[in-house]
Amino acid sequence: MTQQGVRWSADQVLALAPDAASRKAGSKLAAAGPWSATGSSPEGAVWGLCKGSGSTPYRTAVDVVGGSGSAGPAYKCSCPSRKFPCKHALGLLLLWSGGEASVPAGQAPDWAEEWLAGRRRAREKREAQPSGSPSGPADPEGAARRAERRAERITAGATDLEERLADLLRAGLATAEQEGYGLWEETAARMVDAQAPGLASRVRELGAVPASGPGWPVRLLEECALLHLLDQGWLHRERLPDALSATVRTRVGLPSSPQGPPVRDEWLVLAQYDRTDPKLTTRRIWLHGAASGRTALLLSYGAAGRAPGLTLPVGLVLDAELSVHPGTGGLRASLGEQFAPPTPTRVRPPGGTTAEASARYGEALRDDPWQESVPVTLDDVIPVPDGDSWQLADASGDTALPLAPAALSRPGLWRLVALSGGAPVTVFGECGHRGFTPLTAWPTGPADAVRLC
Repeated sequence: MTQQGVRWSADQVLALAPDAASRKAGSKLAAAGPWSATGSSPEGAVWGLCKGSGSTPYRTAVDVVGGSGSAGPAYKCSCPSRKFPCKHALGLLLLWSGGEASVPAGQAPDWAEEWLAGRRRAREKREAQPSGSPSGPADPEGAARRAERRAERITAGATDLEERLADLLRAGLATAEQEGYGLWEETAARMVDAQAPGLASRVRELGAVPASGPGWPVRLLEECALLHLLDQGWLHRERLPDALSATVRTRVGLPSSPQGPPVRDEWLVLAQYDRTDPKLTTRRIWLHGAASGRTALLLSYGAAGRAPGLTLPVGLVLDAELSVHPGTGGLRASLGEQFAPPTPTRVRPPGGTTAEASARYGEALRDDPWQESVPVTLDDVIPVPDGDSWQLADASGDTALPLAPAALSRPGLWRLVALSGGAPVTVFGECGHRGFTPLTAWPTGPADAVRLC
C-alpha cells in the first residue's frame, strides 16, 4: 500500500467478507457501473459513491492500512447494513484491486477526509502514550480476589464433573446413548456456572459422540479420558511445570495475557477462517515469521451474526510485532504495533514431508495432550483418492497423510485437486488425530497463494 501499484488481489479482498452472502453481493458491485467519484491515496485510503435504491448514493470509504494498534482494515459506509465490511466496501475494494484504471489516485473528498483525519488523530494519540504505562488492572488486589473466587468456582465445577464421569463409567457407556444430549447439556450448563467455558465446550462435544457412527463407544471413552485428564490437571495444577500449568488454565477457559518482549518480524498471512456456534464466531489467523521462523495464531471473536474485527487476507506480509501468550505450545499471540501497510507477497513458508508432520503432532501432544492439531506446511505433495476419502502423498516418498473428514465436504478440496492436476503442490494446514485439513496451497513455480477454506 505504500505505492499505488501495490494492491490486493480479488481473493484477498473476498477473504474480508463476513459470510458467503456478502461475498456474492460484493462481487456484483465490483463493476464501475454503480460507482462514481472513486479514488485512492498512497497512504491506503479508498473511497467512492455507490448508487443504491435511494436518490442519494452511499458514501463508502476504507482505510486499508488500519495503523498502529489497529486490528486490520477499517470501513465506513452510509448504508444501513450491520455487516463489516458491507457489500459496498467489498465492491469498492474489488474495483480497486483491478488497478489504477478502475480506481485512480486522487484527493479524498471532505466526507472521507474527515473520517480519515479522525482515525489519524486516534492513531497519533495511541502512539503518543508512554510505552511503559501500566496495562494491568487499576485495582490489583480486587483483581486478585476475583481471580481467587473464580478459581474456587472452577474447582467446584471440576470436582462435580469428575463425579459425573465416574457415574457414567459405573453405569456403562450405553447410558450415554439412551440419555441423549440432555445429560451433557445439563453438565455443560454447570460448567458455565462454574466459569469454566473450556470444560463446558468439551462436555457439549461428548453429546455428539454417540451419534457419530460405528465405533462411538471407543471415541466416547477417549474423550472422557481427555476430559478427566484436564480435570485432574486443574485440581493439581500447583504440582505441574509452569508451561503445562499455563496450558491447563487456557484449556479450562481462563483468559491469558501476553508475556515477554514482543517479536517483530515480517509476518506472512498463511490462513484465515471462522468457526461459528449459536453464540460466537471465532476467527483463526495463522502467521509465519520470515526471520524468526515461528508460526503464530491470532484469535478474534464476534458475537453471533457479526464478523470478528480482526481481518488479514491470505497472501499478505505484515511488518508488525506479536506478543506471545503462555501455554498451548507458544502458538497463541496478540497483534501489536504495525510498522508498515500489509502488502502482497509470493513468499512461502518452509515445508516438510508428511512423516515429519505426523512426528511434529506427536511432539506437540507431549506438551499439550488436548491439542487437536498443529500447523504444518507440506512440500511437494499430491492429492490422491483413497477409497471414499483423499490423502496427500509425498511426491518423492512412500508416506501420506489422510485428509480430515471435515475437509472432504468443503469446496476447498476440489480447488486443491484442480490446482494440483496431478502435480506436486505446497500445502499449509492443520495436522491432527483426525487427519490433515488443508487451508492454503501454492502450485509449483511462482504463483499467489490459493485459499482452500
